Amino acid sequence: MALLEVKDLWFTYPEEKRPALADVSFAVDAGEFVALCGPSGSGKSTLLRLLKPEISPYGRRSGAIFYDGSPLADIPPARCARDIGFVFQDPDNQIAMDRVLGELVFGLENLGMDTGMMRRRVAEIVHFFGLEPLLDRKTHELSGGQKQMVNLAAVLMMEPRILLLDEPTAQLDPVSAKDFFNMLRRMNEELGITVLIAEHRLEDVWPLADRVIMLEDGRLRHVGKPREVIGKLFAEGDVSFIDYLPRASVLYRQFTVEAERERIPITVKEAKRWLAGLTVVEKAEGRSIKDPCVNECPDSENAASAGRFKAEARRRREAPVLEARAVRFHYRKNDPPVLNHLSLKIDVGERLAIVGGNGTGKSTLIKTLAGLLTPQSGTIWFKGKKIKSEPPEAIGYLPQNPKLFFMEETVEDAYRHALERGGTSPALLEDYLNFFEIGHLTARHPYDLSDGELQKVVLVCLLLERPDVLLIDEPTKGLDPAVKKRFGKLLKTLNQEEGLTVVFVTHDIEFAAQVATRCAMMFRGEITAEGDPHAFFTGNAFYTTAVGRITRGAGVPEVLTPEEAKKRWLVAKDGS
Repeated sequence: MALLEVKDLWFTYPEEKRPALADVSFAVDAGEFVALCGPSGSGKSTLLRLLKPEISPYGRRSGAIFYDGSPLADIPPARCARDIGFVFQDPDNQIAMDRVLGELVFGLENLGMDTGMMRRRVAEIVHFFGLEPLLDRKTHELSGGQKQMVNLAAVLMMEPRILLLDEPTAQLDPVSAKDFFNMLRRMNEELGITVLIAEHRLEDVWPLADRVIMLEDGRLRHVGKPREVIGKLFAEGDVSFIDYLPRASVLYRQFTVEAERERIPITVKEAKRWLAGLTVVEKAEGRSIKDPCVNECPDSENAASAGRFKAEARRRREAPVLEARAVRFHYRKNDPPVLNHLSLKIDVGERLAIVGGNGTGKSTLIKTLAGLLTPQSGTIWFKGKKIKSEPPEAIGYLPQNPKLFFMEETVEDAYRHALERGGTSPALLEDYLNFFEIGHLTARHPYDLSDGELQKVVLVCLLLERPDVLLIDEPTKGLDPAVKKRFGKLLKTLNQEEGLTVVFVTHDIEFAAQVATRCAMMFRGEITAEGDPHAFFTGNAFYTTAVGRITRGAGVPEVLTPEEAKKRWLVAKDGS
C-alpha cells in the first residue's frame, strides 16, 4: 500500500478561472525519493502545500489525498505535524523563535515531548549539522543559508515519515547545497524518510530521485524514472523542457542524433564516461584535442572582440560608478567584522556577480553598496561622491526577501508608484508583464504571491524606476530555468543598450557564468579573487557549472555550458 496517494486532484484559487492543479493522480511508496519539476506556475508549490494540511491553501478542491491508507483530512493534527515535515523556500516564512536553540525545540515542545528526549535529539541533530556555533545566535542575525539549515534541522527533530521541500536550496551556496543534498540522501536511505522535493538545482536532484513527476499547466506531463522521463522528452522533441533537464543529459543530446534512453547520462560521472569514448576537434583551432600544444594555445573564446576592447578602455577612463574603499562593518560591537577592510570598484556598464559561501558577507556588502548600512570605517562612493545618510535614488536594490520591498495593498499600486518614480510609460509596464508572464497578478496582495511571483513583481518595479545601478540579492531565487535564461538576456540587453550597471549576489553559478562580465569571490569579509567568468569558473571543483565539472580533466576543451560546447567542439567520432 502506498504511503501517500493522490487521486483525481483538482484545485483552483479564489477568483481564478484556470485551475492550479487539474486531474492529478499519483502514488508514493514509503522510502521513495520523488522530484517535482516543471515551469513556474505549473502547480508544484500548490501540490506540496495541499499535502501538508496546516498550510493548505484556500480554494475550490475536488479529488482525494490519502496518507497511510486514510483520507489526509481525517488524520489528527498532532500526527500530521509530526509525520509530515515541510521546508519552505523562504526560511523567514518558517522561523518562529528569536534564538536558534529555541527554534530547534519549538516543534517538540508543542508535541509535549519530555526534556530528556529533547536533549538527546538536539545533541544528535546539532552535531550532525554542525550547528554548535549557532545555538545561542539570534535567528534574525543568520544568513539566508544558515536559516535554511536551521529550518531543516528543526523539521528533522520531529522525525517525520514524509519530508516535503519547496526549493530548499535557493539560498544555499554550491558547497552547502551539496552538503544539504547529501544529508537528504542519507536521511532517505538510512532512515527511510520519504522525500518529495520541488527544486531548480536539477543536477543535484535528478541523480537522487527514484521517480520524477513533471508538471505542466497544473497537469501531469510525465511520471517515471529520471532516465525514462528524459528519454520521452528527447523522443518528443520538445525543446521547451530542455532547461529543466540535467546539463549532463543536455550535453549528451547536443552531440547525439538518436539518444539511446539507457545511455543518457544524468550524473557528472556518467557524462565523463560518455566523453571518454569521443574524439573531439576544437573548431576554433581546427586541431584534435590529442595535439599536445592545444592546452598551451590561447582560448579563442576568451579573446575579446575589438568592440569589447574599446568599451573596456572607455570604462577604465571613467570613474567607477560605485566603489567601496577599505569598508569595515559589524552588526555588534564585539563581534568579528562581517566586512573586513573590503575594497571593490564597479565600472559603468559592468555586470558583476559576487559569489561565496553562506555567511561570508555578500548580502551585507550589497546592502552597504546600496547605502542601507553605514560602515564603521571606510567609505562608499557613487559617481565620485560619498554615500552618507540617504541611499541614492539612482541605485535600485532588490533584497533577498522581496516582501521587504512592498508597502502597497495590491501589486497594481506598486506598479503605479514605480511608474511615477521612474517617469516611465505604461507601455513599458505592459512589456515587462508580458515578458515575465505576470499580468494576471495585478489585483493580488503582494503577500498572497508565491516567492517566484514576488521576485518577478519586484524586478518589474525596479526596472520601471530606471536606475543607473541595479543591485540584486539572489536574482534567480524562485525563477524556473526557462525564466532565468530569459531574465539573463533581458539584463544583458538593458546593460548593453541602456548602460545599466548590474551587481548581483548569487549562488547560481550557471546564471553567473552566462550573464556576468566579471565575477568576484568573497571569503571572510573580503574580496579574495576576481576575473572574467570563463577564467574564474574553469578549473574549480564546486564553484563552477555542471558542465564545467563534467569537462574538467576529461581530455576535452573545458567549457561551462552545453551551448559553449556546441559552439567550440566538433565530435569527430563516437568510439563507444
